[in-house]
Amino acid sequence: MNEHSAMIIEDNEDLAIIFAEALQAAGFDTGIIQDGSTALTRLKSCVPHIIILDLHLPHVSGEEILKQIRTDERLAQTRVIIATADPRMADMLKDQADLVLLKPISFGQLRDLAGRLSPQPA
Repeated sequence: MNEHSAMIIEDNEDLAIIFAEALQAAGFDTGIIQDGSTALTRLKSCVPHIIILDLHLPHVSGEEILKQIRTDERLAQTRVIIATADPRMADMLKDQADLVLLKPISFGQLRDLAGRLSPQPA
């Protein structure tokens, strides 16, 4: 993944597509992963600029993925946006994420936020 890459870890296919289109509109190359174990495997070999992370995923929870991201030095500069419908979990994890968005999340909201988090040209 390049410096303008985004990984969307979301098991709801419709939401993942909306998130991908919003990030693409903000200039990111995107990839969608729909389960936690696949996400952890992929994160061993790539360093995305932004990760959109759902908390309730099959196989490995978003909370566990966030913990792995935050302990991996390679991912120290990766921005993590939690996207969840669970306000209690969002509040509990807000200090570990760069942003927390409560679902439903609009296309425009995510596009604009991603644009602000995009790496600035050197």
